[in-house]
Amino acid sequence: MFSFTVLTLLSYLSLSSALYFHISETERKCFIEEIPDETLVVGNYKCELHDPKTGGFMPSSPGIGMHVEIRDPQEKIILSKVYSSEGKFSFTSNLPGEHVICLYSNTTKWFSGSQLRVHLDIQVGEHAVDYGNVAQKEKLTELQLRLRQLLDQVEQISKEQNYQRYREERFRQTSESTNQRVLWWSISQTVILLLMGFWQMRHLKSFFQAKKLV
Repeated sequence: MFSFTVLTLLSYLSLSSALYFHISETERKCFIEEIPDETLVVGNYKCELHDPKTGGFMPSSPGIGMHVEIRDPQEKIILSKVYSSEGKFSFTSNLPGEHVICLYSNTTKWFSGSQLRVHLDIQVGEHAVDYGNVAQKEKLTELQLRLRQLLDQVEQISKEQNYQRYREERFRQTSESTNQRVLWWSISQTVILLLMGFWQMRHLKSFFQAKKLV
């Protein structure tokens, strides 16, 4: 029973991507997420301002905003927007691969040299869907909602498998390219050594002929 409880807790922890970090006035924090194509990503964040009197963090001023910038694997900006001190951003990936999510403050005059703590929770795939809202809008029963969740999970698993095949193909192409370069480098070294040996033999032959040794 204890082992089952531990495994259950670990499985829930593995699904959680919540974290917090500190940033200064001009600092930018970026995170890399490997995302399949056509996948919904939702990020929830909340900013807290450092309180020098207590040493803790307090709710930030409404004037403090957060600039969110997201780039796809081809370094194209797919989202660049300024939000308030607490909010949510979302996007749908068009390409599979590493997406870079960057956050930084939109202003410096509110900090006065203090640090800002940012709580961030990123949900990918079916974890980003608010099924309570879906059930309310589409008027689904509990059984229909559960079936919808299972279908979304199957679709996400299929996307993950396709992404893993894509990564394997990219890795295979990189390995083949590296092996081909190593092969051509070895052939080039061999050819250079043969040419140098041939040149040295010609040079020695001409030297011996000049000295009338042969």
